[in-house]
Amino acid sequence: MHRRWKVAAAGAIAATVWAALEPLDRRLFRWDYSDVAVLGKAFTRGPGWRPLGFALHAANGAIFGLVYDEARRRVRVEPRRLALGMALAEHLTLYPLSYLVDRYHPARGEPGLAPLLHSRALAQGVFRHTVFGLVLGVLAERG
Repeated sequence: MHRRWKVAAAGAIAATVWAALEPLDRRLFRWDYSDVAVLGKAFTRGPGWRPLGFALHAANGAIFGLVYDEARRRVRVEPRRLALGMALAEHLTLYPLSYLVDRYHPARGEPGLAPLLHSRALAQGVFRHTVFGLVLGVLAERG
């Protein structure tokens, strides 16, 4: 059980690193899309959306870390490569759901919720998932 806590923490830390880099990549890609905003503003648009979004994002990262750990025990792929591949596969698999966010999110059009069905948002997602996968792979390997 101790190892599961470590890999869940690795996923949560990787997701937090991703979230902390969002202001940088929003400037780099010149696109106002934030996963923290998408998550937090789905539940509240008051002052609590940011901490809620961070918490939900970290929880998602922890769950992803646990799924990664199960895959790591079953497949013969170098762990860092597996973490990166799984993170990018998740992005490409879930990206079509951007249509639903763009159309139905209660805060669409607000800061942090630029349309997701855009090449810049796609590139941001690739960048963010790459960072996540690399950080998860390094941290999980140590655990």
